[in-house]
Amino acid sequence: MKLFPELEKHYTKDQLSARDAQRLAEFIAWGPVVFQASRLMVKFGILDLIRDSKDGMTREELVEATGLSDYAVKSLLEASLCIGTVLVDTETDKFTISKTGWFLLNDPATRVNIDFNHDVNYEGWFHLEESLKEGRPVGLEHFGSWPTIYEGLSQLPPQVQKSWFGFDHFYSDSSFPEALKIIFDEHHVKSLYDVGGNTGKWALQCVGYDKDVQVTILDLPQQIGMMKENVKGKEGAERISGYGINLLDEKALFPKREGGLDAIWMSQFLDCFSMEQIVGILKRAKEAMTDDTRIYIMETLWDRQRFEPAAFCLTMTSLYFTALANGNSKMYNTADMEECIHQAGLEVEQIHDHLGQGHSILVVRK
Repeated sequence: MKLFPELEKHYTKDQLSARDAQRLAEFIAWGPVVFQASRLMVKFGILDLIRDSKDGMTREELVEATGLSDYAVKSLLEASLCIGTVLVDTETDKFTISKTGWFLLNDPATRVNIDFNHDVNYEGWFHLEESLKEGRPVGLEHFGSWPTIYEGLSQLPPQVQKSWFGFDHFYSDSSFPEALKIIFDEHHVKSLYDVGGNTGKWALQCVGYDKDVQVTILDLPQQIGMMKENVKGKEGAERISGYGINLLDEKALFPKREGGLDAIWMSQFLDCFSMEQIVGILKRAKEAMTDDTRIYIMETLWDRQRFEPAAFCLTMTSLYFTALANGNSKMYNTADMEECIHQAGLEVEQIHDHLGQGHSILVVRK
């Protein structure tokens, strides 16, 4: 396994003392309540109040400011003290925010991840064991009876939808500006298939960036309906079209574009499938390609991350795919993705790293 330098430093040698390792083991054992207590410290505004105070706040001051009971505030503060999000002055009994607490409040990725895990994943995680054994998203069943979460996106409760799309868009949106330059400034794309285009957010970026490009979104029919509503009336919408397709259906072929096709875009898409399914999708994409067509695969490959927390988030996200999304996909590493590409009869021409929140773009040709 090849890892970027920062990851190799963390994942090839034990970093902790025995005492720290023991504490981390207990942290894992109490992980569910660590998460919920920390989430509520944010939701109830306790961390905000402590952060914004001049020199900290006492428990009594927090009770008055929040309207919560003394019992509730005391329980959360004591837990947070042990979790490490607040600190206490033993002389004044005032609580101040720690560095970890500051990141919990102010790091956009952390806030997105909290909402995603609470609203979308939390109940489903209970069925991770069954999902791993059965190869299907057993944790999805409390939302509905769909085989994958994608068929049910339009029917999920509004708050769940909000957190799901917030998570999905946060990670992709940060890389869009750099990705647009690669697609249009370096490669001068004029026709593009956006595979798994979802609500049309990337397509709108494309038609806004280049006044000549024609974009066709390939996605499930129900997603195409959501996309059309989302792009209606927006600038460049007349250059966005939809093509309903179940990409898990091996007989469902990519449409062939008259006059040829410049690009096939797959952003945070292939991680929604097993490696066998990825090979099948890429083979069908290949049939729609000319020698000049390029596939642009944008993924957060966990082994190519500059910073270890990003790799941590990505490997944890793999288990969301297991328990809730589809039961058989994950956040892949470079070797896995390259293996799929080669099995499909394609080759990697170039890799662009460190786009946005840790994305890479693999430029693929026949």
